[in-house]
Amino acid sequence: MSRILLLNVVRFIVLIIAQVFLFKNMGYYNLATPYPYVLFLLMLPLGIPKWLLFIISFFTGLTVDAFYDTLGVNAAACITLAAIRTAFINITVQLDNHELFATPSMGEMSFRWFLIYSTVMVFSHHLVLLFLEAFTFSNFHYTFLSVILSCIFTILLILLFSLLFYRKSRR
Repeated sequence: MSRILLLNVVRFIVLIIAQVFLFKNMGYYNLATPYPYVLFLLMLPLGIPKWLLFIISFFTGLTVDAFYDTLGVNAAACITLAAIRTAFINITVQLDNHELFATPSMGEMSFRWFLIYSTVMVFSHHLVLLFLEAFTFSNFHYTFLSVILSCIFTILLILLFSLLFYRKSRR
């Protein structure tokens, strides 16, 4: 239990620092911006209580908002991600078959499940984030293209990070 907590604290610190100091300034013509800090929320244990997941998501988004000077946009996107994560895990995972503190990763689940999971979560996060940032539907096509390209960029980074730290499950 304490090992899982320590691992998540280290993961939070590393991903927030990477997001703020490395990926904040990285992009492709203001169309594709990576947000790999969402990997922290994706890798939280399966059995985490919902109220704790929402609190952690809110403060994760608020931390990024503090560095990006956005007024709660990342916090709203992270709360949306937490809500969809809860529904997705309830639909696709039987917690009886997995440990309560199992991490939804490629080692615990299959690659296909993790790819679908991360794609759905990242798309929902980016959709809310970028449309709240734009706060208009007048440039819908441009904003939606930005959502798609940022999703692809972020998912590739998440898969790269996941493959770098991939471990087989102990099942």
